[in-house]
Amino acid sequence: MISLFRNTLLLLAFMGAHAVANAETPPNVILLMGDDHGWDEVAYNGHPHLHTPVLDEMAATGLRLDRFYSGHPSCSPTRGSFLTGRHPNRYGTFSPNWSMRPEEISIGHIMQKAGYRTGHFGKWHVGPVNKNSPTSPGAMGFDEWLSHDNFFELDPVLVRNGGEPQKFPGEGSEVIIDETINFIGRAQKKNQPFLAVVWFGSPHEPYMGLPEDLALYDDLPEEYAAKMVNLTSTETGEATTRRLRDVLRERYAEITAMDRAIGKLRDHLKKTGLRDNTIVLYCGDNGVPSSGDGATNPFRELKGSVYDGGIRVPGVIEWPAKISLPRVSNLPSVTSDLLPTLSDLVRQPLPDRPIDGESLVPLLTSDMKTRETPIFFWSFDNSNEAENHPVPYIDPELQEGTTPLIKMMAGKYTRTFRNQAHAVINATDFNGPRAVVHDGFKLVIDGENILGVELFDLANDPTESTNLASRYPAKTEALKRRLQYWQFSVLQSLTSADYE
Repeated sequence: MISLFRNTLLLLAFMGAHAVANAETPPNVILLMGDDHGWDEVAYNGHPHLHTPVLDEMAATGLRLDRFYSGHPSCSPTRGSFLTGRHPNRYGTFSPNWSMRPEEISIGHIMQKAGYRTGHFGKWHVGPVNKNSPTSPGAMGFDEWLSHDNFFELDPVLVRNGGEPQKFPGEGSEVIIDETINFIGRAQKKNQPFLAVVWFGSPHEPYMGLPEDLALYDDLPEEYAAKMVNLTSTETGEATTRRLRDVLRERYAEITAMDRAIGKLRDHLKKTGLRDNTIVLYCGDNGVPSSGDGATNPFRELKGSVYDGGIRVPGVIEWPAKISLPRVSNLPSVTSDLLPTLSDLVRQPLPDRPIDGESLVPLLTSDMKTRETPIFFWSFDNSNEAENHPVPYIDPELQEGTTPLIKMMAGKYTRTFRNQAHAVINATDFNGPRAVVHDGFKLVIDGENILGVELFDLANDPTESTNLASRYPAKTEALKRRLQYWQFSVLQSLTSADYE
């Protein structure tokens, strides 16, 4: 009897070990995002001047996402969608000076539950990064962070794990990549898979480049010299006007430096044997800003617009263990897809609240041709929020930024955030430019100069130049109804219904 019991235990132990041996090792995940980096600003998308050899290689050997969208045409809201899988209007991150809400469940929380070591590096911009902030990276599920409230340039001043701001000498992109590499080493020592969210400060203005990177762009076309653009002075932090040629030289230098830093990270993954089972994604957070002029932008409008020029961004994914051959996908995908994708990969349930993104695991592992979920965009009209909803959702003292900026904003060289309680839904809450992408079509309402309703066939009209709304009234009305239904769901979330 004792012998039988012993043999049974041995058999169970063997079966358990066999199961573990055959279980797939969970992938490491690195999510990279540039700041104000538009779709066309990579050589692999045909840019005539830019040097981006690393991103070009990733696009040539991995999965190139030719129809990748930012969740919003500006930075803070997109970052919120990236973290939560939800449209940022659901929790009041309407624009760059609005924070998240503390009740949100992020990628960091989900990956922690799955046993991952989590880290954030670089631009945060959905709340302050100090230790008292209820929306800091630490509060949002990151075990460690070296972050800035907003954007940063050369010799960045960053906050480590909520402490006092410190200056880190060097090129900003390389600084945070070096920190990411150190984080990976610490996760390896603990024998943990890792999630690293790395948000660059480049190429957001004000622009600063290293001499060797600036030299690459000394010969930009003279046609750019005749045009003047508005941006921030690197000397004073205040608004100024400069020649487009000089501005683009510095902007492109920042992109090239960021590209080189990504190459340093990829080299480290290869050297340490981590590359095969590490997912590396790169994307932008919105389209080209006005200071970048959209000099080579093939799409309609720029940053701040729900037309494709404001929301279509470079997107590329590497995962050699699963993406062994290069592929190009025209499937529409968006930053809101990241949380459901990672939840699916690590077998964690989605948060029990409305999720606007869709898992892209079928796209990573095979060839996903269609998506069930439309992609919605909405620039909420928050101009009357302070008047109509004066009660702050978070104590204003906890919304004070600490990391210094070159750029002066509202009379300060730091970024201060806000979030207003929104207890009731008003008819005017549905206003603001909005759009939906579904089944090859895109519906835009109140786009450029409040044009009303527009319908575009994106496959045949990527520049959104021909309004088909009168030609296809049934499709137009169906998409309008779907958009309005979704808006109502978003506004219900905004009243905090999801947290009850």
